[in-house]
Amino acid sequence: MFKRSLSMLAAGIMLSLSAQGAVQAQPVKNIVLVHGAFADASGWQAVTRILDKKGYNVSLVQEPETSLADDVAATQRVIHQQQGKTLLVGHSYGGFIISEAGQDPQVAGLVYIAAFQPEKGETLGALAGRIPQASKGITATPDHFLYLDPKVYHADFAADISASQAGFMARSQVMPAAAIFGTPAEQPAWKTKPSWTLVATQDRSINPDLERFMASRAKSQVVEVKGSHAVYISQPGKVAALIEKAANSLSDK
Repeated sequence: MFKRSLSMLAAGIMLSLSAQGAVQAQPVKNIVLVHGAFADASGWQAVTRILDKKGYNVSLVQEPETSLADDVAATQRVIHQQQGKTLLVGHSYGGFIISEAGQDPQVAGLVYIAAFQPEKGETLGALAGRIPQASKGITATPDHFLYLDPKVYHADFAADISASQAGFMARSQVMPAAAIFGTPAEQPAWKTKPSWTLVATQDRSINPDLERFMASRAKSQVVEVKGSHAVYISQPGKVAALIEKAANSLSDK
């Protein structure tokens, strides 16, 4: 009788521990999306709709692009509005931002969508020049901000979306401060947190081989998608699928 009681007690403890483990294994539900240069957060609309339907809590950062520090602060502001752990997703220059903002203890992992994944001390300009992109359309304003020439915007940034949509994006693009391209990166979060990378194989704004190099260096899990630099707009289903895969691989505890 005594042995039977001990067995039942042990079984109860095991079930309790199992239940606690199940709670700990809940996937991350907070997704924070960070846009890159020459675009704004509205490009994430289709991805957001897909993730909303899947039950994720999606937030977007509309960073000012006045300095890397300002953009990291804007991202942290959104991270701190979340309850629980967060998955950070960055497109293009947004990869620079999430690499630093991702050091926040609320961040569980990082997803890079056709994005830069810098090492400590690297600048955006030097990293881009390591394996140069096809596009040569970036132009400076007299007061030291940058924009992508609207004449080449469709071909070099968003070749796989309609000309009218790309034309509107060219007119509404956010101009980054030129100083951002010379600002050294701090210690990147991908060194201590899991990361995923989507390589856009027809990217003319970041060389796809540079995307592969950065992902390999960071030991990211990689998928390749046939798409332009605006792959998050042209292929929202595939982008959302990678984000969901990452979220399901992480724990909210």
